[in-house]
Amino acid sequence: MIGQIYPQVTHSYRFELNKDMNFSSAHYIPDARAGACARIHGHTYFLNLTIAGNELDDLGFLVNFSELKKLIHARFDHQLLNELPEVEGLIPSTEKMAELIYTIVQAYLDGLDNQPICLQVFLRETPTSYVVYRGAL
Repeated sequence: MIGQIYPQVTHSYRFELNKDMNFSSAHYIPDARAGACARIHGHTYFLNLTIAGNELDDLGFLVNFSELKKLIHARFDHQLLNELPEVEGLIPSTEKMAELIYTIVQAYLDGLDNQPICLQVFLRETPTSYVVYRGAL
């Protein structure tokens, strides 16, 4: 993983976890205004999820790290993002992908008894370009 300092989210939760992962995917932005990005091309995305909460589950976890990886990596790694059902109707820009990842993660968290929340999705597309998405706080 890239050594990275992520933007911090101010909060009053007792626990905060961060999960780093990466996935390699291709995409294209189907609009001539996107320039070269209108052609199919790939990235190794670097992702950081920031999740917080006040209660741990019965294993002593806020969230099981391996479950977070399954949610994202299995879904997006080595895929053409434009062809995925989750992406249907979206232009898979990094901004929209960060928002989609937030939605997927938060839906999973909503099903947990200890009710953690996703505070932030940090999605790096290239060494010089990244997006931070935060849901309503």
